[in-house]
Amino acid sequence: MAGMVLIVGLPGAGKTSLARRLEEERKALRLTPDEWMDALFHTNEFERRRWVLESELFWGVAARALELEVNVILDYGCWSREERDLFRTRAQDLGASAEIIVLDLPFDVLWERIERRNADLQAGTFAISREELTEWSARYERPTADELAHWDLQAVVTD
Repeated sequence: MAGMVLIVGLPGAGKTSLARRLEEERKALRLTPDEWMDALFHTNEFERRRWVLESELFWGVAARALELEVNVILDYGCWSREERDLFRTRAQDLGASAEIIVLDLPFDVLWERIERRNADLQAGTFAISREELTEWSARYERPTADELAHWDLQAVVTD
């Protein structure tokens, strides 16, 4: 049986680094929206376009991969429970396992990492201001124990 891993967290938490490692370890298809946003849309706009990319385009590819029994890593962030529930349910409806990995690091650690990344932007990355991180942190819904209980496997990393 194939499995889906959803990696959750704010920018700077290490989602993409972990996704790249898991891609190799599990021989999985990795879908990382940040690497596609600029190429497809010539923008890093996070709202509507990102949702279309993640929930429609990427999910279609992920669903087909799961049907073919290929593991999938979704490097999405998924800041709301509603989003996380959607992808978990979709995977489980296909008969795939659904694993969640939550990278929930302190704000100061996130900002320190983002400052380093901002100083040397690589392809597929973009600058983030402290104000943006503050706003996004306020919007982020941390997964609760009740929510995590619905996943086949779960891990929460806090440091």
